[in-house]
Amino acid sequence: MNNPEALVIPAKAGTATLKRKLAKALVIPAKAGTATLKRKLAKALVIPAKAGTATPFTPLEQCIYAALETYSNVHRGSGHNSVVSTRLYEQARKTVLEYLGLPGSRYSVIFCTPLRAVKLTAQLREKDYKSVSGHDFGLAIGLTALAVKKSALPAGAPFETGGGTTRLMSKDWVLWAKGPDKFEPGTPAIINVIALAKVLQLRGKPGQEALADQGMENLSANEILYQDEFGTYTGRQLLDQLRQALIGRDMEVPTSDGSKPYINLDNSASTPTFTPVWDAFRKTMLQPEAVKKQIVEEVKCICASFLGASQSGYEVIFTSNTTEAINLAAESLGREFGPETEPVVINTLLEHSSNDLPWRMLSGGTLIRLSIDNEGSIDLNELENLLKAYNRDEQFGKKRVRLVAISGASNVLGICNDLTEISRIVHRYDARLLVDAAQLVAHREVKMEQAGIDYLAFSAHKIYAPFGTGALVTRKGLLTFNSSEMERIRLSGEENAGGIAALGKAILLVQRIGMDIITQEESALIRRALAGLSAVPGLHLYGISDPDSPAIARKTGVMVFSLKGKMANQISRELAVRSAIGTRYGCHCAHILIKHILGVSPGLEKFQRRMLSVLPNLRLPGVARVSFGLQNTGQEVDILIDSLIHLNHNLNN
Repeated sequence: MNNPEALVIPAKAGTATLKRKLAKALVIPAKAGTATLKRKLAKALVIPAKAGTATPFTPLEQCIYAALETYSNVHRGSGHNSVVSTRLYEQARKTVLEYLGLPGSRYSVIFCTPLRAVKLTAQLREKDYKSVSGHDFGLAIGLTALAVKKSALPAGAPFETGGGTTRLMSKDWVLWAKGPDKFEPGTPAIINVIALAKVLQLRGKPGQEALADQGMENLSANEILYQDEFGTYTGRQLLDQLRQALIGRDMEVPTSDGSKPYINLDNSASTPTFTPVWDAFRKTMLQPEAVKKQIVEEVKCICASFLGASQSGYEVIFTSNTTEAINLAAESLGREFGPETEPVVINTLLEHSSNDLPWRMLSGGTLIRLSIDNEGSIDLNELENLLKAYNRDEQFGKKRVRLVAISGASNVLGICNDLTEISRIVHRYDARLLVDAAQLVAHREVKMEQAGIDYLAFSAHKIYAPFGTGALVTRKGLLTFNSSEMERIRLSGEENAGGIAALGKAILLVQRIGMDIITQEESALIRRALAGLSAVPGLHLYGISDPDSPAIARKTGVMVFSLKGKMANQISRELAVRSAIGTRYGCHCAHILIKHILGVSPGLEKFQRRMLSVLPNLRLPGVARVSFGLQNTGQEVDILIDSLIHLNHNLNN
């Protein structure tokens, strides 16, 4: 994935050029028919304008749609889609540098929300960076690209942490990532980044409303959000229709055995999208500001209703992703305490780094992690005993537990926590509850007010709207930002009106299907997968492994495993190259949990740290992960099992 070829095509390029560019860029290992397969891929990515006469928006629309056809989360994914998305994303950095006339040898490009751009540039001298944003071109994507001198990048811990900001971490120390990754916490707005790069290649001029007056009729917020081609469908009928409307569903990719349909089993990292969600995004992009503001306000109502949070008691603040939302909550909490109190935060061994690192950065604070059993469940008695000791019995001086920050569902073991019971215990001892719901909201019903949840953070790209938005939903009055700070936070998130519209549309579709049906479909896939995986010789499943266990009711469609004789990256790579299956491997931004389930000793952990300091590209042990989305079927699960059996057979012969 180094030195990727350009996938962002010049505006004047014809079909032949587009095909050649894509064919040259999609370099996927394949032993048979490579040239033919590349041509087929290139042909598949040529998208006609959807309606009427082409406008200046048409090339941008085509580019975004093509990127959606092969969308996946960047880095650490082995499937075709992750490879393509990563190359597009990294190529966009080069496009920004070319547009600004800066050398890549001296400058790094960092993609930021408007708020993050302000925070980062506050640490830089004006002569050490240049910037360009979607706002410069009337592009409502909430994205700024900063080209910063490499020598001027701030040292030490970044001001926002979590996600890909680390190379390796333990309970007590962190090795921070190098270059731009350190300053791009959480899943980046991949599609928005590609859109900005395309606009720069179209060579619009800053200040020019490049997307204004493009022939799209003005629509109301209700028309964009509530109307679509599947308006008469609900339940399983709607689910069946959406599976047909999955963008990229007919994509075939090259494998060592010829062209095969791509199977996306990497939904825990990021979900694909459907035509009605894309339509909401693209239509919103071309609406006047008044309509965009109406959409933003309506989606706040949609989010609140979906999450069982009354509008009188809660507020919805749009962010770029879950990571930014949790960082905001941590920054706010850190301002609450004076010298009379030392704040304590409790989380668990299950946590994604985005619900761990921000709490470590809390000034004067202490972080305590709850243990887990073999299935990933926490001990509620341990939680209550800690709260008693710190808050009721005051055994630790000025230290008080002020927050329990817990994952709604694990991105590694898939286990769902009992949030209602946790909340009951937490509030009994005068603390608050924050839920990292990134892995929860697409899979289980959430009722914030009923459960007693004080803060909840989630990302749209985990619920079929991969357009760079997320949300922090919080009880009113909990955030400590002053009015001007709060205004900057709101404006930063709400600039991405297209992404917010996509989130609203995705939520409405999920509601129309019904969370009960989604859970039933997913549970059937989980049981089928666990039964098959358990039968693969040499394969070890972590967490819940019994397909007949009643605990399946508390598990989302995430499974991690190892295979005797194979590193995790080798497993994922061979599934991709042989069977066109996209999975993910490594530590999944949950280093502490992965080391726990693999039994990594403190001594080995220290050795890994030393090795990674000397050899930064070293592959450390991890686990392979498969994860299901709305589009997945039992047949795809069977192909996965057959592929793993075949892989194991080849390993032993």
